Formats: sequence, C-alpha cells, structure tokens
Amino acid sequence: MKKFLVTGLLVWVPLGITIWVLNLTITTMDQTLLLLPEHWHPDNLLPFHVPGLGIILTFAIVLLTGLLIRNIFGQRLWAASEKGMLHIPFVGSIYKGVKQVSDTLLSGSGNSFRKVLLVRYPHPDAWSLAFQTNVPNEVVGQFDEEYVAVFIPTTPSPVNGFYFFVRKSDTIALDMTVDVALRTIVSMGVVSDTESAHRPDIANFS
Repeated sequence: MKKFLVTGLLVWVPLGITIWVLNLTITTMDQTLLLLPEHWHPDNLLPFHVPGLGIILTFAIVLLTGLLIRNIFGQRLWAASEKGMLHIPFVGSIYKGVKQVSDTLLSGSGNSFRKVLLVRYPHPDAWSLAFQTNVPNEVVGQFDEEYVAVFIPTTPSPVNGFYFFVRKSDTIALDMTVDVALRTIVSMGVVSDTESAHRPDIANFS
C-alpha cells in the first residue's frame, strides 16, 4: 500500500503544482483583457468563456511595445517618460531598482548575474551558491584587495537572499550556468543538471 501511495504522489505532486502555476499564470494574464472596451471583451462576443486569451493580448502588447521602442521616436518618448517616472518620490526608487535587475537578467549584456560562485556562508566551514553582481563605485575604493559583490539566494525561493561584499580570493568560480544554479537552488539540490529520460524514483517503487 505504501509504495503505491508514494508512486501516486510522485506523479501527482509535480503535475498538480504545474497545473496550479499554469492556471495562476493564465488567470493573471487574462486580467489584461480588462484593458479592452467592454463591448470588445471575448466573454461578451462569445457564447462561452475561453481561458488564455489574455496571453495572446499580453504577447501582442509586449511585442508592439518592443517594436515601438526600437525606433528613434519611441526611444526618445520612452526616455522622457522614464526620466519623469524616476523623479516621482518612492516610485522612482522602486522602479530604478527593479529595472536594474530586469535589465541584468533579460538583456544578456554585462557580467552581472552571469557568473556563479561558491562563497563561504553562513559560516567559514560551509559553502553556498552565489551570483556575482556589480560592486558600486563608491565601495570599490574602500578595500585594500579585490572584492566582489555577491547575491546569495535562499532556498527554495531564489528571489529572496543576501547581498554581501567578499574577497575574490575567498570565492570559487563555477563552470555552471545561472539557469542550472537556479534549478539547483529551487529544488534544494534534488534536480541535477542532466536528468535521465525515465524517472528512476518512480521505477524504484514499482
């Protein structure tokens, strides 16, 4: 009885979480349909509700925004709008921080968040995965030797973590991509880089 129960859980737990995440994503993106005039809403035009239409609208909005910003007029218009936003108290600080992180993760330019390191944390005899980031210019001149800035994400939620300055000589650079490191952190080390085509964890209970 126990082995059948465990086998069933190994099938349904990841499947259920995947379905839940997909449902949450589709439901959230469907909210973009509220941007349309009420008489254009699909629920008013169709005799039944079609989930996921918001994904198409979201994709179209993002694509259209990218096309507009890629030309000179769009770049100037967005630069002026962004400059005004940065001058809004509190809002500007939040936007600037989020933009720097998104530019780092999505643009593919620069070295920030592109190198995975091992650092000693939370004590000298332990090692943790960390992402190398940029050291602010105001901080660089404060050290007698080379330091690096690192972000140490927490498990299983890598969006939270700690930001430290550590000696470069006390770090170990890994030949590991950011994607692999994130998978390792989220899964608490359970998911490896290379997975077999079959599921041995299920086969062992059969």
